[in-house]
Amino acid sequence: AGLGWGGSCFPKDVKALAHMAVLHGSHPQLLQAVMEINRNQRRRVVMKLRNLLGGSLVDKNIGLLGLSFKPDTDDIRESPSLELIHLLRNEGAHVKAYDPQAMENTAREIPDLQLCKNPYEVAQDADGLILATKWNEFKQLDFKKLRSLMKQSVILDGRNLWDPETLRALGFTYIGIGRGNLTK
Repeated sequence: AGLGWGGSCFPKDVKALAHMAVLHGSHPQLLQAVMEINRNQRRRVVMKLRNLLGGSLVDKNIGLLGLSFKPDTDDIRESPSLELIHLLRNEGAHVKAYDPQAMENTAREIPDLQLCKNPYEVAQDADGLILATKWNEFKQLDFKKLRSLMKQSVILDGRNLWDPETLRALGFTYIGIGRGNLTK
């Protein structure tokens, strides 16, 4: 479930295990499949968002909440957010983002990304929001305010942080990644 894993250790370790398997004459297909499934989670989010927004992301404003690969760090190495930014931009979307700690590192990595001061600035005129990092700060958002700021009320919860029924009751189109029958 979710956007998949990132960071400096786990992706490197899985790649190293696959390489070691090849060196020792074993088959690394399972490890390769794990890496491909992880990468595909980001593609699935973009595909779901495209479908929710009418089949195209060209000139859509997409807000991204969270840039670090996990909460409580400024580490963006192998962050799912960075890949999402590139995928969304390749689809023609305009992306803006906020993270409590990883803004400086992200600005160095993607200097032309529009970075915002807070989640509400991200939501301003957004066609859709993606939650990419499970920061505690994002649990306490004023969703009525968010909805009033957004152009379209589409939320894709990449970490299943928020309650689907609460957000739907507030008028959001909500999709959680990996929630089974609750994703509709």
